[in-house]
Amino acid sequence: MIPRYSPKDVAALFSDENRFETMLEVELLVAEALAEQGVLVRGDVDELRRRRPVIDAAFVAEVAERELITNHDTAAFVDLVQAKIGMPEGAWIHYGLTSSDVVDTALCRVLASAMDIVIAEATALRDALTARAVETIDWPITGRTHGMAAEPTTYGVKFSLFALQVQRDLERAAHARKGIAVGKLSGAVGTYSNIDPVVEAMVCTRLGLVAVPATQVVARDRHAEVLYACAALGTTMEQFALEVRHLARSEVGEAEEPFATGQKGSSAMPHKRNPILSERLCGLSRVLRGYLQAGLEDVALWHERDISHSSVERIVLPDALQLTVYMLRKATGLAADLVLHPERALENLTVNSLGLVFSQSVLLALVDSGMTRDDAYRIVQAAAREAVEQRRNFREVIEKDRAVTLSGEALDRAFDAQRLLAHRGKFLDALTWRS
Repeated sequence: MIPRYSPKDVAALFSDENRFETMLEVELLVAEALAEQGVLVRGDVDELRRRRPVIDAAFVAEVAERELITNHDTAAFVDLVQAKIGMPEGAWIHYGLTSSDVVDTALCRVLASAMDIVIAEATALRDALTARAVETIDWPITGRTHGMAAEPTTYGVKFSLFALQVQRDLERAAHARKGIAVGKLSGAVGTYSNIDPVVEAMVCTRLGLVAVPATQVVARDRHAEVLYACAALGTTMEQFALEVRHLARSEVGEAEEPFATGQKGSSAMPHKRNPILSERLCGLSRVLRGYLQAGLEDVALWHERDISHSSVERIVLPDALQLTVYMLRKATGLAADLVLHPERALENLTVNSLGLVFSQSVLLALVDSGMTRDDAYRIVQAAAREAVEQRRNFREVIEKDRAVTLSGEALDRAFDAQRLLAHRGKFLDALTWRS
């Protein structure tokens, strides 16, 4: 991932230093488990810990240099670790293991840690949306379907629905985290031919993982589920950002992104305050969905394994996790600091819509008065068209229509936005995590 979209804490998890550090910890835990099983001498294992190499940039560079000879990065890593520990104790490094035992188990540990950050940041986004929902549940705004003015809703209803969607994403992320927090140390084709299953269970437990049956590799549907969790969160953030973009349009003006002192919206037009963050979130969500496609392609491997997934994962897994956290932090800031214009929203709802948002209420009032639904529909439809063409208020047109015999009280009720929004509190009731 390019530095622009790389949170330092997540990038550090996927650094070569952390990757090799985690792989080394797997190797040492295996040796310790073997000692507890009586396969190795305890003193030799203690020496492995005491003489373990420091994993730093210099170590990473040495592995890369060694890989020029081995053409195998894990073999290069093992060679270097053994050389730095020294013999005879170093010979116990990688005992009974195949490369994927160490690489996959270490990768799953890193991915589980990264998902912990994703879940924490998604929770922060959900809570920011929840706070805005509570704040604005009574603020009316025009509901829109097909991009056209529909019946009234409130800002708070919108925020509630986005918070509920993030909560569903959180549940998916938690399931994906559980699915990826696994390990395998079962050898070349997963049959424990040279290592006892007890060793696998002991090591995985100490790493906070669950030992699972596998071939030479951990099944890649688990990794794909992580990518789906990221893509789902990205799509939710896109949906929220797209709403912000629409509400920020000049002719709508019901919301706008926060604009910092000194910020410039356009290099050419000083008046511009473009929704650049929302547009960025929409764009980056497309990248996350692309990573998911690559992850799904990695699930089907030949027999007990091939290596076609490896090159893909080196790119898409670190990038997806970094990008997801970056987007979540930006989306949380957007939700918390979004500038709302309730006065403009009310003007659009009651004045600029010409009152047409109450057409269904008038229709139902006419039906209640004894008119057939089709007759009522035709009357209201014609009145609405007249209001649009003549730029007149819809209620005024209805009141002058001789076919409409509704009382003033019935019309007041039909054009009462608060009546239509009487059940808005149910949306807050659905936010069950609220304290």
